[in-house]
Amino acid sequence: MKRKYQKTLELIYSRPVSANIKWKEIESLFRALGAELIEHEGSRVEVFLFNEVRVFHRPHPQPDTDKGAVSSIREWLKSNKVTP
Repeated sequence: MKRKYQKTLELIYSRPVSANIKWKEIESLFRALGAELIEHEGSRVEVFLFNEVRVFHRPHPQPDTDKGAVSSIREWLKSNKVTP
């Protein structure tokens, strides 16, 4: 895994939960893990990864992902054995 993605993964797993992770960095990590992303109405993004589908809301107007979404992503990655 490239260092860029590793750094994003470390931010996702950091405690306390980081509120400074750019959504585009998380999308890049998902793609590096083999995800397919599909845009939907509004700010919804469907992520197909680990033979599962998750829907997230792209943050706006700021580019930073909120803490709740980061926690959800961390639990999803952890349950699929993706750790830093």
